[in-house]
Amino acid sequence: MRKLAERRWRDKLGLFAVEGEDLVEAARGAGIEPVELLRAGEDVEPALLATVSELAHPPRVIGVYRRDDLPRGSRHLTLALWQVADPGNVGTLIRAADAFGAAVALSAGSADPTGPKASRASMGSIFRTPLLGFDEAEGRRVGLVPDGGRPLAEVDFDGQLVLVLGAEREGLPADVLAGCAEAATIPLSGGAESLNVATAGAIALYEARRV
Repeated sequence: MRKLAERRWRDKLGLFAVEGEDLVEAARGAGIEPVELLRAGEDVEPALLATVSELAHPPRVIGVYRRDDLPRGSRHLTLALWQVADPGNVGTLIRAADAFGAAVALSAGSADPTGPKASRASMGSIFRTPLLGFDEAEGRRVGLVPDGGRPLAEVDFDGQLVLVLGAEREGLPADVLAGCAEAATIPLSGGAESLNVATAGAIALYEARRV
C-alpha cells in the first residue's frame, strides 16, 4: 500500500489504490472488482490501516485495483490534456468528462489519473470515464487558448470532436496548436486574465453538449 503512493510503483505493478467507501462503491457500481480490499476491523487493524492512509481522517476501507481494468477508448467527445500536471485538475476534469459523456486523453507529463489526489478529485469517475493516450483521441481537434481564438459559442461542434487543453501557465505549445483544426477562446469579463484549466474544460464540455 505504501508503494502504491508512488507513481513509479503504480507503473511497475499496474495497480493503484483508492481510499474510502464512496470510491470503492463507485468501482463496484462500474463492475470493477478489487484485487484486494482492506476493511478496518475486519481485514486489518484500524490503527495499521491509518498508517498507510493519506487522508486526515483514516478511511474504513482501502481498495486496490488493476489499471488495466479501467475503461479505455475514444468517444464522440474527448477532452485531451497536454501536460496538465496538477493531479487535482486532472481528477476534476475526469469528473467533468464523466458528467458530459466524454473520454479523457492524457499526454506524457500529465498527472497520473490513478494517483491518490487525482482519483479522489474524480469522485469515482475514474472507474467510468474512458482514458487513452493524447495521440489516440480521434476527431477534429479544437485547441482552447486564453485569447485570440474563435469565441467558444461560435465553434462548430458537429461530428467527433477533441477539445485540447494545456497546463494553466504554459498553455498549448505551437506544435500542438498546429495539429488543431482551430483555436477557441472562452470570452471573459472583468479583470480576470484566465480560468483554471478544470473550469475551462467543464465549460467547453458543457458548450459542446449544449448545441
